[in-house]
Amino acid sequence: MHIKVDEDLPKAATSLLRERGYEAVSVVEQKMGGTKDPALWQTIQDEQRFLVTADKGFADVRLHPPGTHAGVMLLRPDQDGIRPVVELLEQVLAGYDLRALVGAITVVTPRGIRIRWAKS
Repeated sequence: MHIKVDEDLPKAATSLLRERGYEAVSVVEQKMGGTKDPALWQTIQDEQRFLVTADKGFADVRLHPPGTHAGVMLLRPDQDGIRPVVELLEQVLAGYDLRALVGAITVVTPRGIRIRWAKS
């Protein structure tokens, strides 16, 4: 599974995904830091990657309806810092194979996980 990790997440998120067997690359590694969201989204679509981000704009179902992309996972910790983000990602990885979330918008908070699928 191909995953792109947004620049607003720590390097540790990319490392954790790789440790769990996912083919993850970060926006920063691809020297795309600072790229405007529409251009970044187009690149993500061209690469057919699942996006892991903390940017709420990518989880807007009006702009990015479930089923029209490879998937978006929005991490929303209650606290700033690397550890809260990594803990949320670990929470998801403990309960889900990310391949099962392809095409959905998944919002992860300390209180739980919400998955929005394409309307049938």
